[in-house]
Amino acid sequence: MALLKAIGLMSGTSLDGVDAALIETDGEAEVRFGPVAYRPYSDSERNLLRTALSDGATLTDRTQRPGSLKEAEALITAVHAEAVQALLRTHGINPADLAVVGFHGQTVLHKPQDKLTVQIGDGAALARTLGIAVAYDFRAADVAAGGQGAPLVPVFHRAIAQTLDRSGPLAVLNIGGVANVTYVEAGRDPVACDTGPGNALIDDFMRERTGKPIDRDGDQAAKGKVDDAFVARILAHPFFAAPCPKSLDRNAFAFANIGLPEFSVEDGAATLSALTAASVGRVIPHLPKLPQTWIVAGGGAHNPTLMKMLRERLAPATVETANSVGWSADALEAQAFAYLAVRTLKKLPITFPSTTGAPAPMAGGVVVGA
Repeated sequence: MALLKAIGLMSGTSLDGVDAALIETDGEAEVRFGPVAYRPYSDSERNLLRTALSDGATLTDRTQRPGSLKEAEALITAVHAEAVQALLRTHGINPADLAVVGFHGQTVLHKPQDKLTVQIGDGAALARTLGIAVAYDFRAADVAAGGQGAPLVPVFHRAIAQTLDRSGPLAVLNIGGVANVTYVEAGRDPVACDTGPGNALIDDFMRERTGKPIDRDGDQAAKGKVDDAFVARILAHPFFAAPCPKSLDRNAFAFANIGLPEFSVEDGAATLSALTAASVGRVIPHLPKLPQTWIVAGGGAHNPTLMKMLRERLAPATVETANSVGWSADALEAQAFAYLAVRTLKKLPITFPSTTGAPAPMAGGVVVGA
C-alpha cells in the first residue's frame, strides 16, 4: 500500500512549545519516521496561553472565543505555521509532496461529561497559509457521540509498538501536562485512558515558587521528602478508582482544588512527582493484564527522579524511555497526529470503545484546504 507523507503538530498541556514531525505512513501498520522540528513559546506567548486556559474554563459553547481566546487562537495558528515552514525549509521538503498536516491545536477546555471539548486553532487559516491540506478538530465527533475524546494516540502507539521485540503486553505512557497510557496486546484493540496529573502540577508548582518553568532533571524532587499522606488523599479521588477509558482536563487537579500544603520547594517537587508516579501505578488494576514493559514518552521521560519513582512503582515490569527503543520521547505525539491525519484522510477509525468509550470505532477530524 502506498505511503503518504504527513506532518503532525502538537502543542501540549505543558505549554512549552510546538513539536512538528514528518512521517510516511499508510495509516495502518507501516510508519516511517522522518525529521522533526521544535518551536518554543516565548514567555509572553506562554502567558497568553495560560490566560486562554483560564478564560476557556468558563466556555459553554465550543465555537465561542471570549476574552483572550481569539488572540490566543490567532497565535496558535501562526506559530504552528512557523513550525511547519521551518521543518520544510530546514530539510528541503517540497510542500507539494505532503498529503496532509495533522493540527491538534491547543486544548483550553476538556469536559467530556458535558459533551464539550475545545481546541483553539484555525485549521482553515493554517491550510491557506501553508497551501497544504490540514486535518484538525480530531476530538469533537467522539465527544459528541458520548466518548471521552481522549486519549487519541493509542491507535498510533499500537502501530509502532507492534514493531518492537518485546514479550507480553506492553504499555506506552505519555507524561505531558496530563499523563495517559496505552495498553497494547496482540490481537485486540488498544486499551487506554488518562492516568492523572503528569507534569502540569510539578511545572505549576515550580513556576509559582521559583519562577522556573520545570524541575529540570528532577533535581529539586531528588532532594525532597514525599508527603505520603497527601499523595494518599489525592489518590482517594473517585477518578483513580474509575475504569478505563477516562480522561482529565489539565486543571482538574489544580492547586485550588486539592489543598496543597505549604511545602518547601524540594518537598513539593518530590511529593507532586510521587503523585504522578503513584497515579500511574493505580491504573494497573484497570488494564486487561499486567504489562511486562512500559515505554515512557513526553517530558516526563527526561526526569530521572520521576523515572526512578516509576520503576519502583511498576516493578517487576521494565520501564524504558521512548528514546531508548528508537522512538522520540519529544516528537511522539506530533508523529501521532501525522498518523491520525492520514487515517482521517482515509476515513479510518481513530477512536475505539476501549480507548475513549465511543459507542463504536469512529473516524474523526475535519479536512480542509488543498
